[in-house]
Amino acid sequence: MGISNIIFAVIFIAAVVFFAKNVGKIRRNILLGRDEDRSDNPGERWKTMARVALGQSKMTVRPIAGIMHIFVYVGFVIINIEVLEIIIDGIFGTHRIFSSALGDFYYFLINFFEILALLVVLGVVVFLLRRLVMRIQRFYKPEMKGWPTTDALNILWIELVLMAAFLTMNAADSVLLQASADQLASLGLEKYTSDLQGGFVASQFLTGMLPQDLTTLAAIERTAWWLHIVGILAFLNYLPYSKHFHIILAFPNTYYSDLEEQGKFTNDDKVKKEVELMMDPNADPFAAPAPEEGAEEPGTFGAKDVQDLTWKNLMDAYSCTECGRCTSECPANQTGKLLSPRKIMMDTRDRLVEVGKGIDKNGKDHKDGKALLNDYITPEELWACTTCNACVEACPVNINPLSIIMEMRRYLIMEESAAPSELAGMFTNVENNGAPWQFAQADRLKWAEETD
Repeated sequence: MGISNIIFAVIFIAAVVFFAKNVGKIRRNILLGRDEDRSDNPGERWKTMARVALGQSKMTVRPIAGIMHIFVYVGFVIINIEVLEIIIDGIFGTHRIFSSALGDFYYFLINFFEILALLVVLGVVVFLLRRLVMRIQRFYKPEMKGWPTTDALNILWIELVLMAAFLTMNAADSVLLQASADQLASLGLEKYTSDLQGGFVASQFLTGMLPQDLTTLAAIERTAWWLHIVGILAFLNYLPYSKHFHIILAFPNTYYSDLEEQGKFTNDDKVKKEVELMMDPNADPFAAPAPEEGAEEPGTFGAKDVQDLTWKNLMDAYSCTECGRCTSECPANQTGKLLSPRKIMMDTRDRLVEVGKGIDKNGKDHKDGKALLNDYITPEELWACTTCNACVEACPVNINPLSIIMEMRRYLIMEESAAPSELAGMFTNVENNGAPWQFAQADRLKWAEETD
């Protein structure tokens, strides 16, 4: 094992450890949320994950963006299968170690990877044009100023560099593999000796642009090799700081999707019992039900901060792709209201990251005096929501911004009595009359007196 192999092994191990550490923090942050059982109906959940995350079914609703995303996503993932070979070569000092074992099939794989690399480049160029030239409106909403836009562009440029390094590496190698063993040995390049004859299909167009001196070609190949693998390891460790962590979380997030029909809201058992008591004509309104033995003390109604949300709400926040499809479909946003479902998810994630940093620095019981409500999301945003579920339907990874909005509304009403004036009258009528209308219960059937 040479010095370069030792350096590579150290870089590889450090990258994996650092990535695992950051993933552990994200997992810890997600589990700060309330418990929620999403273990039901595993068969349907696997189907949903296969259809939505793997099959990209909701991306293709918008065909151009959907197809380009499939090129980039599938291409980038499959191309990185060759990372396994690079890692083995990097540690043990071999060169294209799988080529002798796979024979002609190795040619097929590399050529397939190269075609995918070109499709990735095509997809990235289209996405750059949409952002920088066409300037599609949903990419320039207020919540996208600063880091979100920089992050999106960073990923596109990184993918271009990685694909360019991959193709350049193969182009240089395809020339080296055609040289004779004697030529390579005389220059100390024995490692490039192989039964392969080069000629990879997609990188061939680059070979004419490269110098034909074998020593220079070997230097270019090694430079591209290092850039490609170190770039991938750097990209891996960039993901936890980026919206592109959805590359990983899209699969569990869609598996744990809400399988209930859209529009069905959850009930709070404590509140439900009170309502049932109120609606029971035979119940004594002054007799409070005795608490069940071993029952927990009533907690906070709704959600003020991220810890009051469920772990699935918090996973949704980390899974957000910031694509803006939810906001572009939101009728409140379209009519100029302050609400942006994408901002709800981004604010939830930003607040969760802030809470996590506070825990890392000061311990798990640290309180910073801030909250998701008011410090990040305003009541005006929450009350602009029409609960139409358009954002839920539009999300390509089954995120549910509406669930967070409704939990925060519950807190405003049940903990702070901060309902808008338009709702206050309706609440009073429900409390006094058992219905939203301003009619006493005894008068409800008077309309029927004038009928036969």
